[in-house]
Amino acid sequence: MTHNGGTRSNMLHHLEHMIDRFNPSAPTGPNAADEHLTVAIRRAHDDDVPRLHDLAELDSHAPLEGPVLVAVVEGVIWAALGLDDDRVVADPFLPTAAAVELLRLRVRQLRAASGRPRRRVLPRWSAGRARA
Repeated sequence: MTHNGGTRSNMLHHLEHMIDRFNPSAPTGPNAADEHLTVAIRRAHDDDVPRLHDLAELDSHAPLEGPVLVAVVEGVIWAALGLDDDRVVADPFLPTAAAVELLRLRVRQLRAASGRPRRRVLPRWSAGRARA
């Protein structure tokens, strides 16, 4: 996949849109400070397995298998996406649509990055090889 300025610009625009959905620019009301949520997208760890199983059960789905990305909002996993099969589990009692969109965006970024040519690492020459 080729990456040009347009693709990167589109991804940045989409990311800004998602950030705006989580952090409205002009919060109003008595709980305005509570409306700004910290969101982190990261790989799931072994410690997350019990929460991921609970989340899948809550969402009436089978647990995710293989590598998983999670959307953590204010320290709590709201949604998760399986990297092998693109299945999503999310807390049905929370507004998780934007978190799921962020997960999908991150997966697209990771897949696009994996298509880029990587810097080739040359093997380290040892003294034994040099003599041969």
